[in-house]
Formats: sequence, structure tokens, C-alpha cells
Amino acid sequence: MSLFWRIFGLNALVLGVATALLLWAPVTVSVPILLTEAVILVGGLAVMLVANGALLRWGLAPLDRLTRLMTTVDLLRPGQRLPVPGAGGGHEVSELILTFNAMLDRLEHERATASARVLLAQEAERRRIAQELHDEVGQSMTAILLVLKRAADEAPEPLREELRQAQEITRESLDEVRRLVRRLRPGVLDDLGLVSALTSLTQDFATHTGLHVVRRFDTGLPDLDRETELVLYRVAQESLTNAARHADAGRIEVGLRRAGEAVLLEIADNGRGIEAACEGAGIRGMRERALLAGAALDITSAPGTGTRIRLTTPVPRKQS
Repeated sequence: MSLFWRIFGLNALVLGVATALLLWAPVTVSVPILLTEAVILVGGLAVMLVANGALLRWGLAPLDRLTRLMTTVDLLRPGQRLPVPGAGGGHEVSELILTFNAMLDRLEHERATASARVLLAQEAERRRIAQELHDEVGQSMTAILLVLKRAADEAPEPLREELRQAQEITRESLDEVRRLVRRLRPGVLDDLGLVSALTSLTQDFATHTGLHVVRRFDTGLPDLDRETELVLYRVAQESLTNAARHADAGRIEVGLRRAGEAVLLEIADNGRGIEAACEGAGIRGMRERALLAGAALDITSAPGTGTRIRLTTPVPRKQS
């Protein structure tokens, strides 16, 4: 039965019952109307309106649920679907919900595919920039250091001190360039694996920011593909950066362990927490990376209690 005939039938049922009561019930209306008759008519009208409203609310409830989901759906949080009503829900409503769920499936797949292309292109660009910084800028600054050292050794005392200051500034700039290269292209991730890369990342983060970082890495973690390890590394990197910039924290815990058939990355700080409900570009970027690995990203925070970020990444099944 279509939605039109369902609504029409519900209203016809209510009006039919009201008409039957007027025809066969021992109720008359006087002129002028008596108080008891007015009470009966008003009461009957109220019952009829309540019954009609209840029936219409029941009939249109699936559309209300669909409207609420449409206003809150987020493609970065996949899996939001509406249950399809049974035989009593109406053919048109069922078709509408089925079509909406299918549209969400298609949009989530297209979003994940587009995000994967963008993130892979971004990583390729980072590798290219890191290579140019290492080969061009790094080597040029190393050559400048050698020239400054040779000039400082041969220069008279007043000029020698200035050359040594320039040498120290150049050395600090070279260290900063090398740190940027490590952030852009985590070579240790390719050479030594995820645990070593996260250890190096947290050590460099603690040295650079002065925050106390506690590492809890399990041994014997399952093998992950390169893309999944890169997602875990980038999410940890972005989480640490957000904690340093916005959390006002003094202590950060970074954990990596196996949880059933998944690997769980957890970053928790003791900062001020997230006060605003909206998410910034950093968290949205982490959600896009989670989609790339088929992972689930969960962020829990409250003002004054710190922030906890959990990334649950499924372990790839081995091909037999």
C-alpha cells in the first residue's frame, strides 16, 4: 500500500468512527447547545485528533528517522544506515530507505577512493620535497659549514667569532632541515618498521617540545602492509602535533598493541580536552587516513580530562 493510501485510510478510519458514533449513539445537539453536549463534542473532537495524530506519527516515523540521519550523516564515519521497515512500513518508505542506504554505500566508496588517491599523491609529493631538501639544501648547507669553518680558522680574532656564530646558526638550520626531512619522509619506517619509527617519532617529539612521553609498545605485533603502517604513523604524528599545539598537556602516553584481529594505536594526554564540538582539519585528515586503511578512529575528550585517540586497524588476512 502506498503512503498516500495509508494516510488516507488512517484519516478515513478516524472520521468513520466519529460518524458512526454520531449516527447510532444516543447523543443529540440542542439549540442553544447544552453544557453537557458541548463537553461531549469537544471530548470527541480531542479523541479524534489524538488518534489521528498517533496514527500519522506511526505511519511517518520512518521518514522522521531518515530526515534525522540525513542531517547528521558524515562520510568520514562510515556505516550509518537505517533499518528497512517490514511489511507494515509501506512499500514507498521501504524503497526510499533502501535507495538512501545504497546512495550512502556509493558515496562512502567514492569518498574512500578519492581520499586514497589524494593521500597517496600527498605522500609522493612529501617524498619528493624531502629528497630535494636532503640532496640540494642539506648538501649546500653542509658545504657552507665547511667554508665557514675554514674561514674561521684563518680569520683574525674579531672576525673569527662572528664566523663561528654564523657557523652555529647554519648548523642549527641544517638540523632543522634534517628534522623536516624526517617528518616529511619517515625513512626509519621503511628501514626498521613501525615500532622503531614510532619510537624515533616520540623521542624527537619529546626533545623538541619538552613534554613527557610514555611509550607502551607490545612485542610480537602482526605484520602490516606498508600503507597501513604509514596510516598508523601519520595518525600518531598528527595526534602528537595537536597535543603540543592545543592540549596544554604535560604528559602524553603512546600505546601500540594487538587487540584480537586488529592493531590498536592509542594516544592519550592529560591536557584541557576538546571544548568545541567541531573538528579541525587535523582530525578530519586523521579520519580520511583511517578510511584508507579500513580502520576505525575514536576520539573521546571532555574539558579538563584530556583527549584519547584510538585507531583500530584490522590485520590483513594472509593469502593462502
